[in-house]
Amino acid sequence: MHRATQACNTERDDDLHPALEGSRPRRRPRRRPARLLLRYDENGGFWATPGGSLEEGEHPRAATRRELHEELGIDEKTVELGVQLAERSKDHLVGGREVRQIEGYFLAYVDPADVDPARATQPDNIREYRWWTRDQLRSTTEAVYPLGLADLVAAVAEGCTPEQPIVLT
Repeated sequence: MHRATQACNTERDDDLHPALEGSRPRRRPRRRPARLLLRYDENGGFWATPGGSLEEGEHPRAATRRELHEELGIDEKTVELGVQLAERSKDHLVGGREVRQIEGYFLAYVDPADVDPARATQPDNIREYRWWTRDQLRSTTEAVYPLGLADLVAAVAEGCTPEQPIVLT
């Protein structure tokens, strides 16, 4: 195993997702805290990132901004999107039909003051939202999806981003 931890300024080798080995630290904007916004979904009770389906012809980056507005009332113009960090494929039932969902996870910089659920146009089954520190995310006993998200967030908070999106489960 490479000592990616030195380059990424983390404490232990096993803190990194294998795809982050050898990642180089990248500059992060200093004006916003390194926290991740997650939402609670009533379907089985879990925490997950905001998101949804692509509209026909829509680019994933545009969909990310749109979903942040629809679910959390964030003005799309205030969202600064970074790189795509990860992706995940999942087969599940939608309307009684088996579908394969392919999810992309982008680094997004959002000012907490811009979150306004009263402006959300499609809050879906969101029961609450919460800002998590990386330590809270790593130590929670609650279900957080996708698996591997906490480790990825910790690595990104330390300045490591993957060269290519990593695969989460």
